[in-house]
Amino acid sequence: MIVTVTPNPSLDRTYELPGLVVGEVNRAAADRLDPGGKGVNVARALTAAGLRAAAVLPLGGDPGRLLGDLLRRQGIDVTAVQVGGDTRINVTIVERDGPLTKVNAPGPRLTEDESAALLAAVRRQAGGSGVDWLACCGSLPRGLAPGWYADLVAEAHAGGARIAVDAAGPALAASLRAGPDVVKPNRAELAEAAGRPVTTVGGAYDAAQELRRLGARQVLASLGPDGMLLVAEEGSWYGTAPVDRVRSDVGAGDASLAGFLGAGGAGPKALASALAHGAAAVRLPGSVMPIPADLEPDTVTVTADIPWELPLGR
Repeated sequence: MIVTVTPNPSLDRTYELPGLVVGEVNRAAADRLDPGGKGVNVARALTAAGLRAAAVLPLGGDPGRLLGDLLRRQGIDVTAVQVGGDTRINVTIVERDGPLTKVNAPGPRLTEDESAALLAAVRRQAGGSGVDWLACCGSLPRGLAPGWYADLVAEAHAGGARIAVDAAGPALAASLRAGPDVVKPNRAELAEAAGRPVTTVGGAYDAAQELRRLGARQVLASLGPDGMLLVAEEGSWYGTAPVDRVRSDVGAGDASLAGFLGAGGAGPKALASALAHGAAAVRLPGSVMPIPADLEPDTVTVTADIPWELPLGR
């Protein structure tokens, strides 16, 4: 089983528009409401793939109750920690053949008691029998220190589980020192963590190796439409998955992490699974997670020959 931890979950409201006109009344062609938050999405993608997943998260107010209900309806084992502040609501605007605009709310501030209760809930779930991975994903809410994920890395390893961290900024930097089994930065997060721009696949490889020197055992780097890179002690691989039309990239990176962990969490086959899941996710509306029928594994290419000079963001 894979246990996901989402310290700052959300309800994700997505509006699809022909085009966004700032300062005017815009009428959506379609809209949807989905459970949100990186770890939540990983759990949803694993469940959609027929794998067992549990989600640990703080929930507050009416938005929190609705989020918990939506997850349970999708067959996800939810461990909810009740908090006083309302769960945040994020808004995404998808323009047809245009850019994607997101507005992410800050979320509630957790008290010391709420923070302690969340940590205790994670310990109970991660300490259970049959837990293969603990996936800690997303931003930390106000009230949690940057080293919170690092503490979980140490505890997971002490309990015999492997741990994945998908975070940014100080939370990612702190977690590296504890030696997570895999981190999943995107291009911007990779550059920030390494302290230098990333403009080519070779540059992404060098930055990933820097994260490994800082403590990560594997780096699964998402390069957006330019593919993904997996850098580990056993070897390094680069892969791509073509997508004709992007409908929404909300949650695509989370689907990729789910595909990677669900396929064992190491090596080229897991990278291929990550690419297939991510490509399937961007073809779906809102933050809908792909089911096996949505995947196109035959279109995925993975190679150990790194295209060092290939520019990113072309």
